[in-house]
Amino acid sequence: MPGPTTALIGAGISGLTAGKMLGDYAIEYTCFESSDRIGGNWAFGNPNGHSSAYRSLHIDTSKHQLSFRDFPMPDDYPDFPHHTLIKEYLESYAAAFDLKDRIEFENGVAHAGRLPDGGWEIEDQAGDVRRFDLLVVANGHHWDPRMATFPGEFSGTSLHSHHYIDPSTPLDLREQRILVVGLGNSAADITVELSQRSLGNTVTLSTRSSAWIVPKYIAGVPADKYFRTSPHIPLAWQRKLAQKMQFMTGSNPELYGLPAPNHRFFEAHPTQSAELPLRLSSGDVVPKPNVTRLDGSTVHFEDGTSSDFDVIVYATGYNITFPFFDPELVSAPDNQIPLFKRMFKPGIDDLVFMGFAQATPTLFPFVESQARLLAAYAVGRYRLPPADAMERVIVEDQQKYLGHVLDRPRHTQQLDYFLYEHDIRVREIPAGVRRALEHGAPELARRVR
Repeated sequence: MPGPTTALIGAGISGLTAGKMLGDYAIEYTCFESSDRIGGNWAFGNPNGHSSAYRSLHIDTSKHQLSFRDFPMPDDYPDFPHHTLIKEYLESYAAAFDLKDRIEFENGVAHAGRLPDGGWEIEDQAGDVRRFDLLVVANGHHWDPRMATFPGEFSGTSLHSHHYIDPSTPLDLREQRILVVGLGNSAADITVELSQRSLGNTVTLSTRSSAWIVPKYIAGVPADKYFRTSPHIPLAWQRKLAQKMQFMTGSNPELYGLPAPNHRFFEAHPTQSAELPLRLSSGDVVPKPNVTRLDGSTVHFEDGTSSDFDVIVYATGYNITFPFFDPELVSAPDNQIPLFKRMFKPGIDDLVFMGFAQATPTLFPFVESQARLLAAYAVGRYRLPPADAMERVIVEDQQKYLGHVLDRPRHTQQLDYFLYEHDIRVREIPAGVRRALEHGAPELARRVR
């Protein structure tokens, strides 16, 4: 019997993976994409403005962890491919599974409204209105820049890392006094690039929480090949072992003049950079603690010092935003969006979210894992637990993945992929299949049929 007619928002990593799995299960779907191309964040220069890729960007996770499990990256790719190779890989993925035929390019979703008896009324950017039984949201969470706010005003130029392309685009960043705020992967990459002596800049790096800076290689092997959390050993033990071994990685930022982290090793997403420690140790980058006040061209820091700057680059993360939803239906204040298995909003059984996590070590196989649950649900083989049970599991999972993590907007979506994948594959999908056998197909499937 036919499954639910499905609307899919976005043709980035999450949307492509969801579409591939829906197609495998013969679910009819339409993918709405505001851009003229696939790839989302990995489509450099994406005309819809949703790409955060800069010209020099290479992936921070090695290809060995990044690949889709059912579509490995080519053997001739380097360990840490350039963004152009990631886009090429996604193009190959889309071609291999005929995904572009279902995508309406340059036609995003302007508004998604839920109907009184279930289902969705979708108004697209072309002005057409269509109805669907199921809505899958995969619009990404690295496209709406979040700026830091400090007392006072800065008289120079402010730029978010989302808009940074290279030292000449969108600004001429040569012979400038530059302050980079933040210590995530983008902050590290941009700091390294702008601190090249040939550019003539003076570059200062300021951080509020600081971060552990892990290398990309250990003993000549991509460092993330050593990283795999086990679902069979208490997490607290695994974290303690990692913390005891931390000294071997040289990841303590205090070694390079940065403030001590206000969290222990792996209690927040680490920053992966081979070059930043060298730039700090070589005097090419000036380390500073958090900003306390802006005063014209002068920036004051927590250590009592101050310096003058021409440009501030804010590498301060992103907001989780759903411009097509009415806020009272779905929103994410302070980047909080409680979802069952990071996918389902209790009480709305015909809405599924894809890719809304900061998965360690990587997003690609994470959304692949989610897609398996999505497809099983769409065809009626998987049944959700009751809403109250879902709410209880949301709290339990939040404690498991975030109970040891800093309470910051950047970390609200942090998640361990290895634990998540094991939970979905070994526990949740089989449990949902049993619920469907015992209590019948999901309400969505019965409504559709």
